[in-house]
Amino acid sequence: MITTASAAIGLARRLEEESAGFYQALSKHYPEHAATLAAFASDNRKNVQQIERAYYGVISDALEGCFAFNLDEAAWEIDFSHSSGQSVAQALARAMELEVKIIDFYTLAAQQSKGLMADVPRAFLAIARRHEDRLTKIQRLVGG
Repeated sequence: MITTASAAIGLARRLEEESAGFYQALSKHYPEHAATLAAFASDNRKNVQQIERAYYGVISDALEGCFAFNLDEAAWEIDFSHSSGQSVAQALARAMELEVKIIDFYTLAAQQSKGLMADVPRAFLAIARRHEDRLTKIQRLVGG
């Protein structure tokens, strides 16, 4: 169970890093979408920086002692592997599923932490919006 801000930040970092790897792998397998997919991976690295800046800007022992989160870590175990035998449509459909799960994480984490801090939930919501924009871009790739 994730209860502290540092654990939630660690989970966010892991989700971003693993999905960056997923998009990097996709960019190599699907050259027709390589630029977009590689940009997603790059954006994930920027998301990690934003989360960490927000967190380290407000971190204190008092904040960590407040147990702002109640996140079941097992609920956020996501398989970011990619099968090279997938069609581009299958890979993009999987990417959409992953984005929905990541958006859900950031939205819930922001809701749970908003009463104790401002910067971290604001960063979580900003990143959720970026993932929503990404989901829209992926849907466009699928459609055309």
